[in-house]
Amino acid sequence: MKKVLVVGGGGRCHAIVDALSRSPQVEKIYCAPGNAGIAQQAECTPIKETDVDSLLSFAKENAIDLTVVGPEVALAAGIADCFRANGLSIFGHTKAAARIETSKEFAKEIMSKYGVPTASYRSFSDFNEALSYVNAGSFPAVLKYDGLAAGKGVVIAQNREEAEVALKDMLLDDRFGKGKVVVEDYLEGPEFSFMCFVNGSKVYPMPLAQDHKRAFDGDMGPNTGGMGAYSPLPFITSEDTDFALREVLQKTADAMVAEGYPLTGVLYGGLMKTGDGVKVIEFNARFGDPETEVVLPLMESDIYDIFSAIAEGREPAGELKWCDSAILGIVLASKGYPGSYEKGCPISIDADIDAHIYHMGTAASENGYKTAGGRVMMVVCKGDSVVEARAKANIAAGKVHCDKLFHRSDIGWQVK
Repeated sequence: MKKVLVVGGGGRCHAIVDALSRSPQVEKIYCAPGNAGIAQQAECTPIKETDVDSLLSFAKENAIDLTVVGPEVALAAGIADCFRANGLSIFGHTKAAARIETSKEFAKEIMSKYGVPTASYRSFSDFNEALSYVNAGSFPAVLKYDGLAAGKGVVIAQNREEAEVALKDMLLDDRFGKGKVVVEDYLEGPEFSFMCFVNGSKVYPMPLAQDHKRAFDGDMGPNTGGMGAYSPLPFITSEDTDFALREVLQKTADAMVAEGYPLTGVLYGGLMKTGDGVKVIEFNARFGDPETEVVLPLMESDIYDIFSAIAEGREPAGELKWCDSAILGIVLASKGYPGSYEKGCPISIDADIDAHIYHMGTAASENGYKTAGGRVMMVVCKGDSVVEARAKANIAAGKVHCDKLFHRSDIGWQVK
């Protein structure tokens, strides 16, 4: 029987812990640092995701058989390199391979060199050069900070004034640190998320999902880390999926092998179905959030098999199996999010709630849970259709009580 360490907290890691808890091979799950909900399924230890030395010591002291990395900051800190150098099995990319997410410019260079479809771009480190280039082009313009920016480093500037403010923010005021800006052509069309397990040139697709970034119903309000997700996607054809798998995910995996930075974890394609076909908006080097919370509950295979096979560089046993139900999740967020919000507000949950509940930003309280983040919980329900799953999830969201929470009721609105 195996002992597993999951690195991270939040809803994505709760979904990973939940999937691992269904494996007959897994005896014990630890999570660092975890959260109050994860603590119901794993033993949490208060080690930060970026404290690689302490995580290494913990894994050695507790004879961990496999470590699974959730967030990009741990990959960027070199946790996979460190663990492998010490003979420990870990699911997650090397620091060099994780640049597919941690450097927008690196990702664009790979796509350009190997013919992966994406928007045209130019990179700049000089404010005046960037501003001149943007002003000479058309609007809207897409401006991306080159490094990690916790999901806040992308601005779609509608005019010159907005572009100037954003470029000043990124290049003169160093809001996210010292770095470059990638200026891209603006693309239009529905976005979707395509995650795959990747082991070198071997690519194992997961079900597609769609995230909802805007805070309020009708896709109104500010951008967030994601207010809900669902699967399957009726607007994506099997031809679209085949093209994305072949021309985006597989081609990128092959490119990373050719460049000497093979992927050994999850490759997340943030894609758009444009009038000219499927194109890449961004890559992430790990599970997406909140997409993971609706994709992993569909898995019927033993996820420990997959994680351990990729960590050890071998083929998973058998084909990956997925439930063909529709699934939809609604995020419950603190009022004020993505701006400032209160913490420590009590949460009560009706006993008859019929949903997976994934904790994103909660803490334990004397009577249960309290809020401890912007996105607090996600209720996830399956159904025979997206419409049915949405109805169930909205009922479930109404069974979580807290005066300081809000949620969207129209997740999956594209499906009538």
